[in-house]
Amino acid sequence: MAIIAGTGFYALDALTDPRPETVETPYGSARYVRGAWHGIPVVFLTRHGAGHSVPPHLVNYRANIAALAAAGVRDIIAVNVTGGIDPDLEPGDLLCLDDFLDFTRSRIGTFHDGTGPEGVVHVDVTSAYHPALRREIIAACSAVGQPIRDGGVYACFEGPRFETPAEIRLARLAGADVAGMTGVPEVTLAVEAGLRYAALSLVVNPAAGVGSGEPITMAEIDATLRTSAARVVAVLDELIHTRALSS
Repeated sequence: MAIIAGTGFYALDALTDPRPETVETPYGSARYVRGAWHGIPVVFLTRHGAGHSVPPHLVNYRANIAALAAAGVRDIIAVNVTGGIDPDLEPGDLLCLDDFLDFTRSRIGTFHDGTGPEGVVHVDVTSAYHPALRREIIAACSAVGQPIRDGGVYACFEGPRFETPAEIRLARLAGADVAGMTGVPEVTLAVEAGLRYAALSLVVNPAAGVGSGEPITMAEIDATLRTSAARVVAVLDELIHTRALSS
């Protein structure tokens, strides 16, 4: 199993015998930490690198997914820190995503550029967030008493700037519940690589123009992360502990 996380999640203290590794792929290098959690082999990858040094539009998503596939990963649980588009969502709320909208512009979103032996490939992403992994997340939340919304649409924007109120209104008209900057093409690349992928969305602020309309600040986001990150880790801990018991 792999855990991919972003803003606010730069280490995974629960890992035993952590071993940092840098892997070369046809798409560039990727860095992750191997270890074990409840005796289950786990690979932890933080999208933004050490000290949040890589902005969302420059994350090497292809290298990350290719490296995880080469490492023998089968399942990926992603953690996405998001802004709430649905006005009913509050900072600290969790969603188990089941669909996405792609508003990015400059990212390479596929392994299949037509030059490989497989030629042109069109991958179905109807269930990009794997139903079985989604059920594991929901069950883990229930076991630890953590409320979670079962389902949610993630709108991915280019970043690194925050979205405009007009962009958020557009996303809401299209059915989006939360906004982020890193969920795509990560999810679709995982599907192309044959990996099972599910995502846990942590709402850390109202999106632009939602609620009071106050400017979005990193101080606000960091404050929510300080009070909510441990609950996300508790859900992951329960999920992996349940796997360990059934293995």
